[in-house]
Amino acid sequence: MGATGYGYYRVVIFICMFIGYSLYFFNRKTFSFVMPSVMDEINLDKDDLGMITSSQTMAYAISKFISGVLSDQISARWLFSIGLFVVGGINIVFSWSSTVSMFSLLWFINGLGQGCGWPPCGKVLRKWYEPSQFGTWWSVLSCSMNLAGSLGPIVVTVLLQYYDWRTILTMSGIFCAAFSFVCLVFVKNEPKDVGLPSIEAAAKKGVKGGDESTLREFLLSPFLWVLSLGYLVVFGVKTAATDWGQLFLMQEKGQTVLMGSTYMSALEVGGFVGSLAAGFISDRAVCRQGLGTHGNPRHGLLITMMASMYVSMYLFRVTITPEIPQIWILFLGAMFGFSSYGPIALFGVIASESAPSNFCGTSHAVVALMANVGAFMAGLPFSTIAKQHSWDMAFWVAEVIMGIATVGFFLVRNMRTKMGRIAEKKD
Repeated sequence: MGATGYGYYRVVIFICMFIGYSLYFFNRKTFSFVMPSVMDEINLDKDDLGMITSSQTMAYAISKFISGVLSDQISARWLFSIGLFVVGGINIVFSWSSTVSMFSLLWFINGLGQGCGWPPCGKVLRKWYEPSQFGTWWSVLSCSMNLAGSLGPIVVTVLLQYYDWRTILTMSGIFCAAFSFVCLVFVKNEPKDVGLPSIEAAAKKGVKGGDESTLREFLLSPFLWVLSLGYLVVFGVKTAATDWGQLFLMQEKGQTVLMGSTYMSALEVGGFVGSLAAGFISDRAVCRQGLGTHGNPRHGLLITMMASMYVSMYLFRVTITPEIPQIWILFLGAMFGFSSYGPIALFGVIASESAPSNFCGTSHAVVALMANVGAFMAGLPFSTIAKQHSWDMAFWVAEVIMGIATVGFFLVRNMRTKMGRIAEKKD
């Protein structure tokens, strides 16, 4: 029964979470997808649009942190399903509204629902997959975002030829809310729920007292804060490049609008490959070395990718001129995407697997909150440097910070990575 039992549940649970998270992401972006149609009907200026999207971003950052902590206390499948139901319901109500204040309020609630998506996924994956497969499945699941992000605009554009934006939001919301019930039925929190032995227990034979820790022991782990700072820098720099890279190419490097958007596509394609490669390659390292208390087999790849981020940023800033062949710009975009999405996947995996089992959701919540701080800093402070000096100066600052973070991470690569209490071995 063992392998077949695990195999069946793993496939069903993974498919449910993959489709579920694609729906989360699609219903997070529906307003962006239908924005031109909404503006044709309702008079909205740039500040109104900023207000609506920012209200969601803020709620999402808060909610992702809270639900990460919650996922350690309550059932992950309930948290995932309730969030999906809320997100779908809000999309339906959004389609009945017509004022900026109502749009902003509803999109804020959508953001709160959105935060319930990823933390339960991480929790369920850790319970169902061995450490040597965890990174690969984490990366494959995160591709549900790339899928929804790339297919979403196309699907909506096609639908807009037949339906108005309100109907599209209603259909999308109904489908999302309905699927939440499918997830509730088929997603199982851990093997014990269906009478199978726990994977973590099997991995920890011969260890006394498991790896439960107190919150204080967990929060005082230096590695938690090293990871958080690393993630803040990587996510901040990546956000700066994706948010402002197009403008930099057009305003200071003499490139066309088309080149700017093609660069962004190359970056996303590179990111898709990078996050899959990061999970798969680092799982091979875990398979060979196993997870110890000091250092992590995934660190080598993480540091290499961070260094590659620095190199691709330097080349992006220094080598691009109006005459440069366009293939070079696309290559740099793909290289940056590959080397920035890889570490983003790895930071999440390392945070979840290094934490005590009773705090793996909280651990991911803490580092993800710090990543969001990095993303906020990539907004205003970054654009202020560009305004006072130039885009070149702003990207140079990001590059220097990236270089310092990479060297810092290299120096502490063998520090104690096991957060919380280290269990004693049985004699």
